[in-house]
Amino acid sequence: MSSTLHLTTTAAGATEHQPLIITLFGLFVVATLIITVWAGRQTKSAADFYAGGRQFTGFQNGLAISGDYMSAASFLGIAGAIALFGYDGFLYSIGFLVAWLVALLLVAEPLRNSGRYTMGDVLAYRMRQRPVRTAAGTSTIVVSIFYLLAQMAGAGVLVSLLLGITSDGGKVAVVALVGVLMIVYVTIGGMKGTTWVQMIKAVLLIAGALLITVLVLVKFNFNVSELLGKAAENSGQGAKFLEPGMKYGKDSTTKLDFISLGLALVLGTAGLPHILIRFYTVPTAKAARKSVNWAIGIIGAFYLMTIALGFGAAALLGRADILASNKAGNTAAPLLAQEIGGGAGSTGGAVLLAVISAVAFATILAVVAGLTLASSSSFAHDLYVNVIRKGKATEKEEVRAARWSTVVIGAVAIGLGALARDLNVAGLVALAFAVAASANLPTILYSLFWKRFTTQGALWSIYGGLISAVGLVLFSPVVSGKPTSMFKDADFYWFPLENPGLISIPLGFLLGWLGTVLSKEKADARKFAELEVRSLTGTGAH
Repeated sequence: MSSTLHLTTTAAGATEHQPLIITLFGLFVVATLIITVWAGRQTKSAADFYAGGRQFTGFQNGLAISGDYMSAASFLGIAGAIALFGYDGFLYSIGFLVAWLVALLLVAEPLRNSGRYTMGDVLAYRMRQRPVRTAAGTSTIVVSIFYLLAQMAGAGVLVSLLLGITSDGGKVAVVALVGVLMIVYVTIGGMKGTTWVQMIKAVLLIAGALLITVLVLVKFNFNVSELLGKAAENSGQGAKFLEPGMKYGKDSTTKLDFISLGLALVLGTAGLPHILIRFYTVPTAKAARKSVNWAIGIIGAFYLMTIALGFGAAALLGRADILASNKAGNTAAPLLAQEIGGGAGSTGGAVLLAVISAVAFATILAVVAGLTLASSSSFAHDLYVNVIRKGKATEKEEVRAARWSTVVIGAVAIGLGALARDLNVAGLVALAFAVAASANLPTILYSLFWKRFTTQGALWSIYGGLISAVGLVLFSPVVSGKPTSMFKDADFYWFPLENPGLISIPLGFLLGWLGTVLSKEKADARKFAELEVRSLTGTGAH
């Protein structure tokens, strides 16, 4: 889910009502810090830090999963895509939602039963510990860092523009502030604190989207047909706005790009590290399944509301005004809030703009906390304890390593986020999904369901998927060759698609199979049988 929040906002009321915006930001930060400190006092063991003591109910975890999954791009990016591209923009919502069926049917229960804290636990159960945990930890950290970088850069741009900060030093300071808050959430609160922050953020996001949705529908007397008709009229495209083809389907390249993006979105979700660790926070597999059911319901309701947000922006603002504000359309939701509240310069418009902006900020903080926790958990549990210390570290040392790695990862995210604050970071998030689908998902599925799968197959799958996804994106239009590329003045791309999923995902599955059939080692049938029983029943899982 891209968080390309290059919000060159034209919201005239924003700077005049900075005290209101700052107050709302401050209230959220103070409230979540209090919760984090409270949760930190209850974090005593590794299970508390990594999995919140496995004490969350299915509903609570479903709400937290929703908060972890619905990043700022779900609110801002998709609304903008629908406002600019109509039907084709809404395809993002469908892809994000369908992805959860894969997570529910194939991953949630067996992963909860088979591992303790990380994806590496599942892979290492029937394979050689050190090489597999090293690969799993590397993949987890790479995916998390790219996703984290996008969120950090987006936070810097969003807050800087809303507060009227124009200097480079000021923007860097905003990125640093978000990074420091993220580090505090994770190091003090662990999974308990992070989960509660995500639950609060999910409620705020749903409430904010619902408010704008209702106001838009009131404007059109709850007549959806009238809303869509006005959106099509204002789009300048007429009926084409409500039909496929404005963004995808113009030529063979865009058709393939859509298939590639769809594969990455649908399959990548079930391999995202910060989503996978959420399955360990519930006491049973049944609760894990319930949490995914709740998440599907909550996320589905939210994505239905993006129809009103996107088409409402197209109907009330018009394509020209949205593009004038931001070429990617990422300001559509905030500008819609301002317009529906009374327009630029009005108190109502400023209040709604401030509320929606605060919700977007809360969204970013919750997502970066989840990503940081996933990567620090993988480093401490997979790399430090089981690779570096060869399983001989105490629980206290493990938690200390996780907290220190949080600081280091947070510092890296601050540095990269500061450097990327003016870049289009859409490719980074697409890369995170593509890597997750190319490297993590094939290995997880093979480990759980294929008796012959070996260590060599796991290593080929993870590293092959990782290298191919990263390599293809580096030589794609996302990085160079187009006005929207990260490096606008360079041109070294030869891979025509913006998302590598069409190539890297099948390659990840192929390499996992090829590495296994060419391997000289023989898979341990007894270990697979044990894993199969554990994944289905949960016996001996924790």
